[in-house]
Amino acid sequence: MNRLKHFVEFQAFGVCTWMAEKLGIAVSRTRLFFIYTTFLTLGSPIIFYLIVGFWLNLKRYFFQAKRNPVKYL
Repeated sequence: MNRLKHFVEFQAFGVCTWMAEKLGIAVSRTRLFFIYTTFLTLGSPIIFYLIVGFWLNLKRYFFQAKRNPVKYL
């Protein structure tokens, strides 16, 4: 159970953490806001979360990778 909690909080996508850092608010408040809005709007913020998570993973891949993707075109 502890491993699942660690994965979800720190390794899933990090969208709530990223948004909290950008807005300058607590991460726990951002997560609670996301959970509450998900229940109130019947799940529509999940689409936003997945899009931003995909974008953040692409950003990490291109900026932290050692290779240059333009070089291979």
